[in-house]
Amino acid sequence: MNDFEPLLERVRTAAADSENLQDPITLRSLDAAEQHLGFRLHPLLAALYTTVGNGGFGPPQDALLELCDALPSAGTDTALGNYLTLASPGGSDPWWSWPAGVLPILDWGCGMMACVDCRVADGTVLLFEPNATDGEDASTAWFVDSPSLAEWLQTWLDRRSWYEEDQLDGDSGMQPWPEAADRLR
Repeated sequence: MNDFEPLLERVRTAAADSENLQDPITLRSLDAAEQHLGFRLHPLLAALYTTVGNGGFGPPQDALLELCDALPSAGTDTALGNYLTLASPGGSDPWWSWPAGVLPILDWGCGMMACVDCRVADGTVLLFEPNATDGEDASTAWFVDSPSLAEWLQTWLDRRSWYEEDQLDGDSGMQPWPEAADRLR
C-alpha cells in the first residue's frame, strides 16, 4: 500500500459511476507510453491509469483523457498524442514551445487543457489557457490549477473546484505558473 491508496480508493468509487470509464491500462502499455513520451508519469497519475481506468472519469463529466490507445500512437485524442503533437517543433510559430514533461490530461475546450507536470515531486496541475496570452509571450498562458495532483483530485471529489457550478461566479484564484518562462525555452 502506498501513500496514494486512500485517495485512489475514493477516485475508484467516484469513477465507478462513470459511463465513460475505460479499463485500466497494463503496466506494459504504461511502459510503452512512457517510452514514447520520453519521461515517466507522476506516480499518482500512473496509478490512476493502471488501477482506476484509462480515462473517462474525473472532472468535469468524466473527461480525463485516455493515456494512450491499446497500441500507443500519436492521435491527439489521447494524452500521449496531445503531448507528442504539442511538444513537436512549432514550425510556423517561432515563439511556440511546450514544456518538457508537462502532460495534457484533460481538454477543457477552447484550447484550454489541464496538464500534470511530471517533472516535479507533487505533480503540479497546470492550466494551459492560450486565450490568456499576452502578445507573443506564451508563458502568460500557463497557470497553477493546483500545487499537486493529489490536491486537484481532492477538490474534484469534494466538489470545490473552480469549474463547479457554485464556484463559477467567483475568481478562480489561479496564479501564473512562475516557471513557465524558463520551462518554455
